Amino acid sequence: MNNNFNLTYIPKRPDKPRESGTTMMMDKGLSLRQIEDLIESSGDFFDIAKFGFGTAFVTKDLEEKIKLYQSAGIRPYFGGTLFELFIARNKFDDYRKLIDKFGLDLCEVSDGSIIIPHEQKLEYISKLAKDRTVMSEVGSKDAGIIISPAKWIKMMSTELEAGSWKVIAEGRESGTVGVFRPNGTAHTYLINKIIAKIDPNSILWEAPKKTQQVWFIRLFGANVNLGNIAPNEVIPLECLRLGLRGDTFFEYLPEKIGKNLKPVGDEVTEDD
Repeated sequence: MNNNFNLTYIPKRPDKPRESGTTMMMDKGLSLRQIEDLIESSGDFFDIAKFGFGTAFVTKDLEEKIKLYQSAGIRPYFGGTLFELFIARNKFDDYRKLIDKFGLDLCEVSDGSIIIPHEQKLEYISKLAKDRTVMSEVGSKDAGIIISPAKWIKMMSTELEAGSWKVIAEGRESGTVGVFRPNGTAHTYLINKIIAKIDPNSILWEAPKKTQQVWFIRLFGANVNLGNIAPNEVIPLECLRLGLRGDTFFEYLPEKIGKNLKPVGDEVTEDD
């Protein structure tokens, strides 16, 4: 990744394809021209493009969009809700044929909208992982469904064992369910319990809001895996990762420099 000029104390970001520091961008209906522009401006900064919920069913030029992403080294895939739509209709084999038809090497197994017995979910993961890369999502889209930390940990660990590349921690597009409270703040107790047992590099945290992205970057550093990022937030997120915004300004500055500075909102001034 080439930068426009040199600047010290910038954290190193791995080159693509990345195993850590992954950014998943959500495509909710971008046009071909918008994707071309997005790739030109931001293609170096996101790794995965998710066709959100069931948009793949209605979006125009789907095959061409997939090829555009793939030609730029970005992995497109259909969101987990589409998987659930097929499962609800007892059409798992048709779902496999669909992702093969469009040449997708990445897919998602989720149960955020419907209840799937966990052993059955593990079987879906195992079958798909034989010749594809699988991400599985843990957590409900319904704010009224509370999952204990122990159950989160068990589901994540068994899904990784079944063949998931990464487990997605549900946050939804709104950032108000799953690992977040209804007001959008992080469930700190839950997250700390999870990372005590599950390798954070194996988790992709859905974090659509800037405050959530900042929280995870401060906890895990620049190379945390984050998802459900809006197209126009890809570069702003990269700047958060690198300490190029006020919210993460002091994350990577040495103490000998930082102690002589004080934050003022999003600005920094020299201490008198």
